[in-house]
Amino acid sequence: MKKTTIRVVIGAALLLVGFGIGFLNPKAIEADGVSTTPGSIDDPVVTKSYIDEQLAKLSGGGSGAGNGSGSSSSGSNTDSSLKVVSVPSGKVLLGDEGTEIILRVGKAVAYSSDSSGIVDLTGGKDLVKGNTIASNHLLLMPRSGRGVTAAAGYTKSLTVLVRGEYKLQSVN
Repeated sequence: MKKTTIRVVIGAALLLVGFGIGFLNPKAIEADGVSTTPGSIDDPVVTKSYIDEQLAKLSGGGSGAGNGSGSSSSGSNTDSSLKVVSVPSGKVLLGDEGTEIILRVGKAVAYSSDSSGIVDLTGGKDLVKGNTIASNHLLLMPRSGRGVTAAAGYTKSLTVLVRGEYKLQSVN
């Protein structure tokens, strides 16, 4: 019985010594043998501003907008931010494929040159030409030539947020 007790005590003592060495000297139990301190040259800290700067370099430096001549004007918002656009009464904002629109101010209806419509992602439904658009709903243009225009009888400008390519055109 004494031999078993002595073996248990010696085993426990060896375990405690092993744990003690590990806690006092973390390098002794590192897997790769290299100590890295967060923020050091071996393990740099990457900030959001650095990532944004690198992404801007890759995408060519940001967004641009241009105005056409005649009865239509066009614009773009090629970065991932939303652009505030005013849509005068009597005009339609036509988005290219993949353009996102959010109605912020005004009463608007969906516009499409064919029987299909636009996607109301917030409401989870399709809006065909003439359907009322709810404020603050995210709309997606599945194809070019679809967009939003002021509802009948609404004479003020619409205010919308746009992400992607678009153009303003007179309503036919």
